[in-house]
Amino acid sequence: MSVSETSVVVAGVGFIAATYGLVRLAYGLFLPDVQADLGLSASLAGMVSSGSSLVYCGAALVGLLLGGRGVRRQVTAAAVSAVVGVWGMAAAGDVVWFAVSAIVGSAGAGLASPALVTIVGRSVAVGRVGRAQSVVNAGTGPGVVGAGVLALVVLPEWRTAWWVVGAVTAVIAVALLAADRGTGSAPTTVSTRMDSAWLRAHAAPAVAAVLMGAGSSAVWTYGRGVLVDAGVVGERGSVGAWVLLGVGATTVIATSGAMSRLAPRSAWIVTCGVLVVSIAALGVGREQIVTALVACACFGWGFTAATSALIAWSARIDRAGAAQGTALLFVSLVLGQAVGSAALGGMVGSMGYAAAFVLAAGLCAAAVVPAVLRQRAVPRDDVRSDSPRGAVRCDGARERRTPPRRRRTRTSAFGFG
Repeated sequence: MSVSETSVVVAGVGFIAATYGLVRLAYGLFLPDVQADLGLSASLAGMVSSGSSLVYCGAALVGLLLGGRGVRRQVTAAAVSAVVGVWGMAAAGDVVWFAVSAIVGSAGAGLASPALVTIVGRSVAVGRVGRAQSVVNAGTGPGVVGAGVLALVVLPEWRTAWWVVGAVTAVIAVALLAADRGTGSAPTTVSTRMDSAWLRAHAAPAVAAVLMGAGSSAVWTYGRGVLVDAGVVGERGSVGAWVLLGVGATTVIATSGAMSRLAPRSAWIVTCGVLVVSIAALGVGREQIVTALVACACFGWGFTAATSALIAWSARIDRAGAAQGTALLFVSLVLGQAVGSAALGGMVGSMGYAAAFVLAAGLCAAAVVPAVLRQRAVPRDDVRSDSPRGAVRCDGARERRTPPRRRRTRTSAFGFG
């Protein structure tokens, strides 16, 4: 990569690390100490989590509607919402103030992903953009690691942690805006034809994202709890497991080259398979500390690599509308997490962690089904593709122009380009 491309990718990794790993996902990490100081009940904590998911979805839908337009303003808005949110939590004197601030902060992650898809797409050469997108998306891993290390250093002073997170997020946002020059050979405009053909083309990955989101919520919401409940680690040990999860997610950067050579559906099947095994192992083998820790690391890789596969899947369907497609699929994933977290929470209370985690693993297994079903090709006049003849797609394969085929009267329920 050139110096300019590298600077964009590095800054993009940092911005995802900040908005996802440090701001959005660290809520559960610091929650026990917040509850002890502010008297935040478990039920209200769950409501805050649900509210954060809804705000994330709303912000991502804004990115969906804007597509590739005004991405620098989207980055600025993402940074402002994240910083205001975490600094609001740090200064919160009561539960209401803390809850509102936590919900506001989640908008940053929702705005960040679609904006970065466009920035990377226009800043990196076509032949390298698939791997670059995977590397940037893997920024969640370093963010989770950073949050865990910060927790080990400052807890129980959780307010200090949020002040630090806000400052780091602001600095990284400035670096990203400086690295993005708003030029490049990749298309900077996106298809605004989100018509029935476009939606049908995204039906399969959207359903898959909902199912994977529901299954993965078991670890994101109850991962620390299941380890503490098993008695194999204490509070600090569970934070260490969180760090190991982030390390696993970070290894996606090292594997991005190999994964980008797979077709998006193949990558999705592989990563969901890893999620199935790791979630089930964490549920039924949680009393074996080595099994539990390895499962955490594998889950971190599987989840982050799966979200990268979603980005590539969207780009395969409509390269020019990849930002819109990514926003749609990430909204689907987070909605699945919101529903799954509530449903699995009730199951944990009535049937225990093992049963809930086995069900969660089953949901991730079901997420493979839309990827293996026979897919219908979307006519090129329905879903735009602005890539030149012979260009390399995001999954690394070389794109070929083929003559239009006659419409078939019998097709699969899912569309895929």
